[in-house]
Amino acid sequence: MGTSPPMLREQVNDRRAWTARTIDDPASWYYPLPASCLSLLDQAVRSHRDDPRPVTESRLPGELAAAWSGGVAPALDALDSGRGFAILDGVPPGRYSPPEMQAVYWLVGQALGRPFEQNVQGTLLYDVRDYGQDVARGARFSVTSAESSFHTDNSFGQTALDYVGLLCLKAARSGGLSQVLSGYAVHNALRQSHPDVLEVLYRPFHIDRRGGTRPGEPPTVQLPVLQWDGTDLTFRYLRYWIAAGHQKAGQPLTPAQVRALDVLDGVLQRPDLRVEFHLQPGHMFFINNRWILHNRTAFEDHEEPQRRRHLVRLWLRRREKPSAV
Repeated sequence: MGTSPPMLREQVNDRRAWTARTIDDPASWYYPLPASCLSLLDQAVRSHRDDPRPVTESRLPGELAAAWSGGVAPALDALDSGRGFAILDGVPPGRYSPPEMQAVYWLVGQALGRPFEQNVQGTLLYDVRDYGQDVARGARFSVTSAESSFHTDNSFGQTALDYVGLLCLKAARSGGLSQVLSGYAVHNALRQSHPDVLEVLYRPFHIDRRGGTRPGEPPTVQLPVLQWDGTDLTFRYLRYWIAAGHQKAGQPLTPAQVRALDVLDGVLQRPDLRVEFHLQPGHMFFINNRWILHNRTAFEDHEEPQRRRHLVRLWLRRREKPSAV
């Protein structure tokens, strides 16, 4: 099978490898925006009202970036070396209209990282709502009401995606529960109970690119579920995309691959590894997409179009930290 890829072979016991029992108190998952930032955001929103340009053309003002340099530090620490997710809130209800809230979210996201295109069309702010589409016909789960299963975003992208943001503008009538778990805890569990499948998960699978291709590009990409660079673990996973990818490539999954994915899915379904919560309007939820896997349960929506569930997704690259002089 060739040279073995680098593998994480030790148990990870730091705060990244949390379980439902060991994670910190839920109240600490929330990071209120400082009052000083809210006043600066008010100024940015007023400027946006008078500016006809798309919100994605606006850039974080220098004074707001400076104000956030300290305020955003706890959330970034949580994303990179803590629990791997953070929920920014504290915007008083009714303070901003939905378009203004998206402008706020866009600016806050820039304080955390650099926006990343989410499709070949170059979309930077992506509407997550049920459009009545069907995953079996090539749609992404984000435009349906179906449960997505535990996954990482952009698992078919050549460049690993660092952070995923979700702004909640409107919640569903019922369901739509957000669930997250730590990839480090999953890796620990696999190492303890099924170490043999790790060798398979560290080797490439065909992943369906869901139409995210340009002329001349293949419909699948070959990437492993697990990667280890000696410091950080990276997950790339959505089971459905792998099954569809192998079908498109005309290469059925081997029995060893099927077993490895089945074992992984069994671990991902363990209630003792995950936490869950409902996002409320105004919440800005960010996760470390390299090692936090997330799921959204199926939901039932409101009948009135103006009340239907509406989230806005943002993909971010991590900002490079200045090197020491």
